[in-house]
Amino acid sequence: MGYDFAIIGGGIVGLSTGMNLNKRFPNAKIVVIEKEAGLAEHQTGHNSGVIHSGIYYKPGSFKARFAREGSKSMTEFCKTYGIDHDICGKVIVATKEEELPTLENLYKRGIENKLDIQKIDKSELKEIEPHVNGLSAIRVPQAGIVNYRQVSEKFAEIIQDNGGEIKLNSKVKSIHEETTGVTIVTSKETVKANIVINCAGLHSDRVATLSGYKTDMKIVPFRGEYFKLKPEKRDLVKHLIYPVPNPDFPFLGVHFTRMIDGEIEAGPNAVLSFKREGYKKTDLNLKDLYEVLSYGGFWKLASKFMKEGTKEYVRSFSKKQFTKSLQELIPDIREEDLITAPAGVRAQAISQDGSMVDDFHIIHGNRTIHVCNAPSPAATASIEIGKEVVKQLPQQTHLTEAVVTT
Repeated sequence: MGYDFAIIGGGIVGLSTGMNLNKRFPNAKIVVIEKEAGLAEHQTGHNSGVIHSGIYYKPGSFKARFAREGSKSMTEFCKTYGIDHDICGKVIVATKEEELPTLENLYKRGIENKLDIQKIDKSELKEIEPHVNGLSAIRVPQAGIVNYRQVSEKFAEIIQDNGGEIKLNSKVKSIHEETTGVTIVTSKETVKANIVINCAGLHSDRVATLSGYKTDMKIVPFRGEYFKLKPEKRDLVKHLIYPVPNPDFPFLGVHFTRMIDGEIEAGPNAVLSFKREGYKKTDLNLKDLYEVLSYGGFWKLASKFMKEGTKEYVRSFSKKQFTKSLQELIPDIREEDLITAPAGVRAQAISQDGSMVDDFHIIHGNRTIHVCNAPSPAATASIEIGKEVVKQLPQQTHLTEAVVTT
């Protein structure tokens, strides 16, 4: 059986793409191919569930626009389908004098990104987060929390209710793109489609390579390790509490997140994972590790951030140092208040020059589209990313004709 569209990857971006395809082409035959036994098993199912605002991202970028618009569309989606969510807001806190200029620059960026945010002083911050140590802060009222697994399940339900198929336990082995269509060989069967969309997340670069395309980048997995607060300490955090990001390091720093189930997560740090799906320190895949260590772009990145990267590794192995980082925001936190929580892995694309690919990145083939860099805030932006992928489809040769004749 042939399909109009085959989507590789059953995470939130792939499922959103399938849902948006069905809206635009209601008669199209759509299939989602996922190698795991369930959906949303990796980045989607291991994130902290934050609905981001887009304040951090370069004005005019996909990330800035899709996060801003995505926070609205995600909230509306949750309201429509009765998915638990809470637009609780967050504060970005400067705890030192030297952080105040960076906080001011971040505020200006938020205004450029058309966000309704407010600068607040120490007393106003205490009204929102009584236990936080801060000199000044930015209040971001549109930030929120949700369970993205539940969102993904609803996306999948919509796809299936409209005639789409989802094939689990189907690992892609090879892809053959020809003038008349694309053949995908999986661990279970051969699937033929007019158009293939690669939303494989941690393996998106490999899927692009299987299709015959060079990406000039490589996915490097970074593990984010978390703790959670003991139940009796949850009252220390009312909403979402973030530090001012370090301008010398491309991660947001350890922060506090109130989860939709009431738990409080603290973290993450960011360390190289020795496996693309390595959620434990002991996880190792020699092929994955070799690809990273033999990639010049990684070593250029590592040399650039050696000092900060070393601090991340120290925090990874020292709960005491992790606690000290958290105490900069909430001094009342103690080491015994922290319980180890599940980790996540970020699929970060690194260019050959050692720079992190900063924006969502979409590569076009003849009959394939490859979403090759979709880390955070991709869950927030997933509905908008799906719309954008579908919007770009008319650029594909024969696409309109293929769908109209279905």
